[in-house]
Amino acid sequence: MALLDSKGRLFGKVSILDLSAGLVILAVLFGIFLYPGTSGSVAQMGAVAKPVEVDVMVRGLTSSNPDGLAQSIQTSGNTSIIIRNQPYGQVKVKNVVKLPRTTIAPQPNGTVKAVADPRPELNYTIDMLITLTGDAQITSSGPVLGNNKVKVGTPIELEGDLYRFNTTVVDVRVLASK
Repeated sequence: MALLDSKGRLFGKVSILDLSAGLVILAVLFGIFLYPGTSGSVAQMGAVAKPVEVDVMVRGLTSSNPDGLAQSIQTSGNTSIIIRNQPYGQVKVKNVVKLPRTTIAPQPNGTVKAVADPRPELNYTIDMLITLTGDAQITSSGPVLGNNKVKVGTPIELEGDLYRFNTTVVDVRVLASK
């Protein structure tokens, strides 16, 4: 009896293609159920939870009532954040600071001076610095919120009852434990 017959069957009984497909399925099942993987996220292994303050900068946000929006964010007390399209949950809003909108005005002596921007459309635009507080896992590579590292430049989306907009992290401070 030949090892392979004319139809490509092993010992005349099992097709080589069927046998290889079965081996691939067994390997996948082994990889899913039996191969020991790591439990938990990498960010949580050996990490300590500490309170952090995260400053985010909002530039050029358009609203029909910019002052009311800033006030509602401040008085709400907390907001939901989304980091790199991954919802994290609620964090506390510690402070909201409205930043002035200025433009450069040349002076007669050749110097320049920053003055309030006179354009009327900027009455509907706001720049803010928002300070958020929450607990983060502190790893060797920095603070982690919801399996996402939070560093200067990280894009964060803020969402409340009446708003949803994108911001950028401009400062991260790890505080002493409570």
